[in-house]
Amino acid sequence: MKIDSIIFDLDGTLWSAIEGICGAWKIILPKYPNITKVITPKEMEGCMGLQIKEIGKKLFPDLDEDFQMKLMEECCEEEQVYLEEHGGTLFPKLEETLKALSEKYKLFIVSNCQDGYIQCFLKAHKLDKYFDDFECPGVTGLSKGENNKIIIERNKLKSPIYVGDTNGDAESAKVAGIPFVYARYGFGNVEEYDYAIDSFEEILTLEL
Repeated sequence: MKIDSIIFDLDGTLWSAIEGICGAWKIILPKYPNITKVITPKEMEGCMGLQIKEIGKKLFPDLDEDFQMKLMEECCEEEQVYLEEHGGTLFPKLEETLKALSEKYKLFIVSNCQDGYIQCFLKAHKLDKYFDDFECPGVTGLSKGENNKIIIERNKLKSPIYVGDTNGDAESAKVAGIPFVYARYGFGNVEEYDYAIDSFEEILTLEL
């Protein structure tokens, strides 16, 4: 298969921002003494790939939906302050692999996140030069699959693939009608995929 472009998921595929996210919760939750829950890195791993509303329901099932969203919005604001300055943990050999890929393909990001989150990744790690465009439900209000379609149409892509680490990522590729590359080193456990990689740099060895 000859491809012309690669669309990437962010969390669990390009980086892990769990440290920054958990740090944000440590600042937000003490403001509410009636909430005794502590958000652990393991718990956050299980939320990766979900939209913000779904994360709120998963983390705080006993709270009403409006309060769930209030907490999520406060956490998102706090984590972006941290991530914009400090960034997250990039997966090994990320930049050199992106550089090599960008010389052959157009690169994009579609992530289930709030507006500003992808920008934090690009700014903190100075990686914006490798990507042509990005999209998220924080801007469109749409699912990852629909956002894939937006990227494909907006950039007139002919033969893209999607790279991600969760079942939601696999489903988003299916919705967009494009092949899926499973990043097995990430947070998810996916059974149906077209290709699989065990490290980010391994994408360079795929026959695309």
